[in-house]
Amino acid sequence: MEKFMIAGVQVNKQSFKSFLLSKKMLWAYLFLAFGLYGLYDVFSQRYFLLTANAHDAGIFPGSTEVAQAMKEAVFGDGGEVKREAPWSLYIVNYMYMLYTGSGIILLVSLAEVLHIDVIKKTATGFLAFGFAMVLGGLFTISVDLNILHLQWLVLSPNIKAGMWLMLPLYAIYLPMVLLELYLLLTKNKNFVKKVAFLVLTVGLVIEFTEYYIQAKLFDMNTARHLWTTYPILTLYFIISSLAASAAVMILYTFVTYKKKLGNDYSVLMHLLKEIALFSVVALGAYEATAYLFIDKKWGAIILFGDFKFYFFAYIVFAIGIPFVLIFRGQTSDFLKVIASVFLVIGTYIGRLIFVYGGNAYPMSDRFGVGFEKYGEYENIKDIIFFMPSIGEIAIVIGSVGVILFVYNLLDTFLSISKISE
Repeated sequence: MEKFMIAGVQVNKQSFKSFLLSKKMLWAYLFLAFGLYGLYDVFSQRYFLLTANAHDAGIFPGSTEVAQAMKEAVFGDGGEVKREAPWSLYIVNYMYMLYTGSGIILLVSLAEVLHIDVIKKTATGFLAFGFAMVLGGLFTISVDLNILHLQWLVLSPNIKAGMWLMLPLYAIYLPMVLLELYLLLTKNKNFVKKVAFLVLTVGLVIEFTEYYIQAKLFDMNTARHLWTTYPILTLYFIISSLAASAAVMILYTFVTYKKKLGNDYSVLMHLLKEIALFSVVALGAYEATAYLFIDKKWGAIILFGDFKFYFFAYIVFAIGIPFVLIFRGQTSDFLKVIASVFLVIGTYIGRLIFVYGGNAYPMSDRFGVGFEKYGEYENIKDIIFFMPSIGEIAIVIGSVGVILFVYNLLDTFLSISKISE
């Protein structure tokens, strides 16, 4: 294929139209179609329901009718996000996509610093896929934060808010990942030698900072003791993300590099298997320890109450089955792939338990008078759990389309899956 150079990077000479019409984009379009439906569903509920919204309050300030309608929107049946469960499937998917993508990027950076050659050969593909997963997670959270009002994060910053801290973090993080990808692609080796170690070191610092800020965001939520009583929450995010990342990297290697790496393929799969095994053991040890510390009310409903089925599935899928399948010395590729599939599903269930479990009780007894009510005439509920809406599920499926679109775009024009040096 004919190529041309842009800033020292070889780019395939191909039209954007042919890329959009290529067969490999069909799956991306299928998932993106779900995402578009999800956006339609979400925005129709936010802006076109008969219940009042913030726009009405701005046009008719002080209106009794608007105030009553907004009360119905918050406490009644209208509206998209219930006050009882503001942390929803959006947060679950955002955490999973972002942490798994970041985990892949973290492992690639560590391999570069530690000179692990077999991962260095495949670093370009891994890094591109990790970057695509990060964008998939950001797509999900942008819907949760309300796309039409994101400008207020800049126009009215609140530096004490954990969510606002994500803005400067990603403003630095995303360009840093792109810079790392550029260093892998550029033919200007002298430039790479001068700045690579510095960029990788700064990138690693940003990676760990990201996990810390995310953990701080949950730890600041004093009303939900499941999160505030988790010991060393940053460590939990790192371990669980590395487990999911190793599984995704095994699946990516099996699909992309099986016929391209020769003897290095077996070496890479073995190394990723060892990383996955270590992560699974560490995750199991952490969970066993963590549940000795978390708030007993939350622990009871997760271990013995309404969440026990999800917790059992999480332990079996994310720890039990992968451990058994990959602990057996020279495990076949088939068993590694099966173990990775279970690990991906299991760690996603773990994220769901963590987010939805934090909403299990309405609010903590912050004022010493019992759990708080949500309405003046409501009874106090022992447990609150809302199944995600069709729109939320469609947005999550759409995020997979975002990942495939971004990755296929990079692979089409930069041939990242073919680079193994």
